[in-house]
Parts: sequence; structure tokens; C-alpha cells
Amino acid sequence: MSSIFQKELNAFFSSLTGYLAIAVFLVVNGWFLWIGAGTMNILDGGFATLGGLFELAPWLFLFLLPAVTMRTIADEKKSGTIELLLSQPVTERQLILGKYFAATVVAWLALLPTFIYYISIYLLGNPVGNIDAGGAWGSYIGLLLLAAGYAAIGVFASSLTGNQIISFIVAAAGCFFFYMGFDGLAALFPAVGEQLLLFGINGHYRSLSRGVVDMRDVLYFASLIVLFIEAARLKLEARKW
Repeated sequence: MSSIFQKELNAFFSSLTGYLAIAVFLVVNGWFLWIGAGTMNILDGGFATLGGLFELAPWLFLFLLPAVTMRTIADEKKSGTIELLLSQPVTERQLILGKYFAATVVAWLALLPTFIYYISIYLLGNPVGNIDAGGAWGSYIGLLLLAAGYAAIGVFASSLTGNQIISFIVAAAGCFFFYMGFDGLAALFPAVGEQLLLFGINGHYRSLSRGVVDMRDVLYFASLIVLFIEAARLKLEARKW
């Protein structure tokens, strides 16, 4: 699995894919948070908060993670190398996990430079350090888990087809549904609204952003990841049937 992880990570950064995905994420965030006019602009808002980043990042990840994962399995299918890879001493699960972890690392690397925002707000606060550190770190943990969940959905979508464009569309739609779809269903069916919200990413992400790491939220993301990783494995194994 480690060799697949290294190969996949090298593939991301030996081409423009990894750099472009990270650059777009950072440029768009930087524009809305520091340059462009609007409620997310930190300097215009006058409050020492990273709320704009944590509100915007999940929507950017809706496009970044499908873009990163769309080629993981689909490209192997299209080029016919999937059978060659699986003829090596590697299982379907190891293949998927290697590619999944590589995509997740790319997303996490995109978040790493945003710590500069935290340091900047910490220093610009009046007094210095006037920032909700607990809420910020809880939101960062939520974003890391959210990105990992999106990556699992993206790898599963890539396992369904040999077409990268279709993989991107399916992954983006799947990520959107799990992020906001259950909120919409809860509004349509208020009698079971609270139960439906438990299946969506948004509620768990916002719970973590309060600064309290509830193991129920962590377990939700872990379950989501396992679900889609196993679904991708079953899809690959189905070729033997």
C-alpha cells in the first residue's frame, strides 16, 4: 500500500494537478478573506475570527477533492493498468487505501498554509491573541475530517467509471448531497428532521467548529470514510464476478 501511496502522491506533484488544486484553494480563500469586499473579509469585518475560512472551505473542497480524486481509479481503468496493478501482491483494499491517503494528504497540504491566517489574526487582535482558539482548532479538525470524507466519496466515484469527467461530476454531487442534502431533507420532513441531520456532514462539522471534539462527530466521519472505501473495494472486486 505504501508504494501505491508514494506513486500516487508523486503523480499529483509531478504534474500540475496537485499544485493547481492547492493554488486555486489558497487564491480563492485569500481573495474572499483579505482582498474582496464582503462579509467574509476579515479586515472589513473588524472581528478577530476565521469564520469566513471555515464557512468557505467546505464549498471549495466540493470541487477540489473531486478534481484530485477523479483520476485515481478512473484513469487506471481507462488505460487498462488496473488489472496490471492488481496482478501485483496488492489487494483491492490496499490499492484503494493507497490512492485515498494520497488524495487526502493533498487536501490537507492545501490547508497547511492557512495557518498563516490564524497567526495573522492572532497578532492583529486587540489585544494580541484575542481569537477564539478553541473554535478555530475545532474547525480545523472538522475541515481535516471533512476533506477526508470528501476524498473517500471521490475515490468511490472514480471506481464507478473510466471517465474522469463523469467521476468528477458524481463525486461533486455526492459530496454536495452529504454536506447539504440531508439539511434539505430535514426541512422537507420536519417530523424526522433531527434524525436526518445526523446523516449529514454539515451538522457534525458545525458541532466540531464550536471547539469541542465530540467522539460522536469523529465516529461519524470515520464511518463515512469506511463506508465509501468499502463500497469502492466491492466495486473493484465485482469485476471478478
